[in-house]
Amino acid sequence: MATKSGWSMKNVLPWFGLSVVIFLIDQITKITVERIFDYGQRLPVLPFFDLTLWYNKGAAFSFLAGASGWQREFFIIVGCGASLFILYLLGKHGSQKLFSLALALIMGGALGNVLDRVLYGHVIDFLLLHYKTFYWPAFNVADMAIVGGAGLLILDELLRVRKAKA
Repeated sequence: MATKSGWSMKNVLPWFGLSVVIFLIDQITKITVERIFDYGQRLPVLPFFDLTLWYNKGAAFSFLAGASGWQREFFIIVGCGASLFILYLLGKHGSQKLFSLALALIMGGALGNVLDRVLYGHVIDFLLLHYKTFYWPAFNVADMAIVGGAGLLILDELLRVRKAKA
């Protein structure tokens, strides 16, 4: 049932369900890698892709990883705050499929990384792309969901602007 503000739990539930699926896939893959690999161990899968076990105390690209420890709580608060805001947006705009898909991916990824920070004090990363001596920072399923969701938000806005001009 929608409220006067237009917020509806009916709008939230399917997208929250998708976020839970992303969260679970992220956690299952991290737990699996944590059990199989020693820290820093690498397993070449393709000439440009390895599985590894790496810990990140910072954010994307290890941003603030070298800070004195305050970043853990900061990123937990940001991830939880963003997720609450996303729930609000899904309640109001859940019928907008591309927009809501993007938000659900971001929320599932954010909560996956938040749980890592709460349980371990760092995020577990295990996917490593490289070419010759260039290495992309290791990442995980949650990171892919966040980046994919951000890309879909951009696409959604571009399509909305294009439609408005037509």
